[in-house]
Amino acid sequence: MKKFLLIFLMIISQTVFSQSSSDCGGTIQVCGNSPISFTPTGPGDILEDLGGCLSDDENFSVWYTFTAATSGTLTFVINPNVFTDDYDWAVYGPDKACNNLGTPIRCNYSGADGPTGLNMTSTNTTADGGGPLFCQYLDVIAGQTYHLVIDNFLSSANGFQLVWGGTATLVSPFNSAFQPYPFIPPGDAGPTPTSPNEVIVCNEPPTFDFNTLSAGILNNNPNFVVSYYKNSNDALNGNNPILGVLPVNTTDVYYYVITYSDPSAPGGAISKCRLPGTFKFVQRAINVVDATLTSCNNNNAGTAMFDLTTANVINDPTVVKKYYPSLADLNNNTNEITNPYQYVSAVGSVFVLVTSPYGCTDIAEIKLNFYPEIIVTEATLRACFIEGTPTMGEFNLNEAIVNNQSGMTKKYYPSVQDAIDQTNEITPPQPYIAPNGVVYVRVSNAEGCYNIAKINIIVIPPVYSTVLEDKIICAEDTTTLDAGPGFDAYEWSNGETTQTISNVGLGTYWVKLKTGDCTAKQEVKVFASEQPVVSNIEVSNSTITVQVIGGAPAYKYSIDNVNWQDSNVFTNITRGDHTIYVKDSYDCNPIEITVVVPNITNVITPNGDGVNDFIDYSALSNKQNLVLSIFDRYGTKIFQADKSNGYKWDGSANGGKKAPTGNYWYSVTWNENNKNKTPIKFSGWVLVKNRE
Repeated sequence: MKKFLLIFLMIISQTVFSQSSSDCGGTIQVCGNSPISFTPTGPGDILEDLGGCLSDDENFSVWYTFTAATSGTLTFVINPNVFTDDYDWAVYGPDKACNNLGTPIRCNYSGADGPTGLNMTSTNTTADGGGPLFCQYLDVIAGQTYHLVIDNFLSSANGFQLVWGGTATLVSPFNSAFQPYPFIPPGDAGPTPTSPNEVIVCNEPPTFDFNTLSAGILNNNPNFVVSYYKNSNDALNGNNPILGVLPVNTTDVYYYVITYSDPSAPGGAISKCRLPGTFKFVQRAINVVDATLTSCNNNNAGTAMFDLTTANVINDPTVVKKYYPSLADLNNNTNEITNPYQYVSAVGSVFVLVTSPYGCTDIAEIKLNFYPEIIVTEATLRACFIEGTPTMGEFNLNEAIVNNQSGMTKKYYPSVQDAIDQTNEITPPQPYIAPNGVVYVRVSNAEGCYNIAKINIIVIPPVYSTVLEDKIICAEDTTTLDAGPGFDAYEWSNGETTQTISNVGLGTYWVKLKTGDCTAKQEVKVFASEQPVVSNIEVSNSTITVQVIGGAPAYKYSIDNVNWQDSNVFTNITRGDHTIYVKDSYDCNPIEITVVVPNITNVITPNGDGVNDFIDYSALSNKQNLVLSIFDRYGTKIFQADKSNGYKWDGSANGGKKAPTGNYWYSVTWNENNKNKTPIKFSGWVLVKNRE
């Protein structure tokens, strides 16, 4: 591969140099045995004294110098590109100066068409007109230098190829002894095999530092240097090398020449070898444009998420983009944005470095903007309480005016976080049954931007009358119900629409009280007053004491339902049946109770004479629970008379023994035959005279 590259470059070298040196003083150094292609285009500036068989002036000529690297035989063939061209030539040396060449040691002026040169079979050293086309080979010794002139007698611009042969080798640094590594042409291969390599330029207008190519071309080969030229003549002669950074264009062919700097003999033949090459510049500059990205400043967070990769700074899918928060970061390759798909930022700019597959770069600014702000305001919804559940109200969330911009979508959530995450959406928004609290509405536009507003939810509590209260009246009476002033409307259960209703009897009533848009239903009851109850009656001789419970004290008492007293004691009551009347503070129809004041027996003489032998209360036997109890003066019960003994006491104690003569206390108790079974107690003293 290395040999092929060397041969290729040597062929190219002589092909591209359209004008070579046609004078001996500007001789082209032959380096190595590689073929040489060339097209002479005229004679030199100096009329050389060619001598020998070349006595005529030069026509289209070129001069070469070659030096033997190893001893041996040397041949060459000059192959005209057009067979009918007539090429003549002469070799001078060894080691002759151009100003003292002398007679050529080999010379051919045959005048025939076709190839000519040196070969191993010819014995001629000179061929004049009509002579053979080939002369005898040369025996060369290492280190000897020769000059070769080739002239196209027909002066046609068709060119030739010079091919070396024999056992000797010619001096060249372009072999493995000097060049351990292959030279690498700059740039990339051109569109055709014969096209110059292409070197990319990225700037507009293009400039280039040629020195940046040298290291790549030389590929670490020691003692070689590269120089650059604008034309083939300069490349051939080493004149006017390109130095530093210069403007370039993409139409011209540029030349580079590799030369060897022999450390031991800087002026030697090997240092005159020039290995040329060509290249062109190809403009690959990329042009980016600034872009603007607009995203949502959601919920007025002050930042938004941007997908920087969507900024259309260049319409080329092959480029590589790197994003940076500032131009300084881009220039210093610091703080690269590693996740451009989800870049969170406030309004501002980022910068993108765009690199093409050819290594060309450009920088674009991406401006970051917010969509127009979604403006929301806090709102409050009020709803009347729900009858039966006064802490709850029924709301239509859609009625909350939180935004007046068109094209908005509203969704409702129980918390701010739910509104952000779009979880637990309140559906449907009407009816929404809730107590006092808050709801959050996510207001969003077609671009997906949103803002969150707060909706205060207020349940309007029922407003009840503070004066309308349950009433207690006598069962036979009526009353007036008054809901009180201040309400917008009234509606009673009896159809009345006034503040008050009259002639109301016992029962349960309601009134609907309207305050604003809300109506509270308030119930009121009219109770019958509780009738007092005679809990018990005590009768002692001619005195009746009435005990009353229930009702509403203070009580009034009467024995004739005409005359009333505050005292519950009636005196000087005659024997027999009496009616006691009682009423409480409500002054309703009185209650009545019949009281029997029995006959009183104060002395008994149980001697069997049939007179006052016993106390007898059998006349009250129709009373419930009738019991006659006898107690001694110490309060010890000594006898009980009831149904079993006919409600009589004959002066005996328990067991049948006669009680001692003396005073005894007795009581008669029963329950009246009324619905309350009023207990009656009649008491008194009796003297018992028992015969001892």
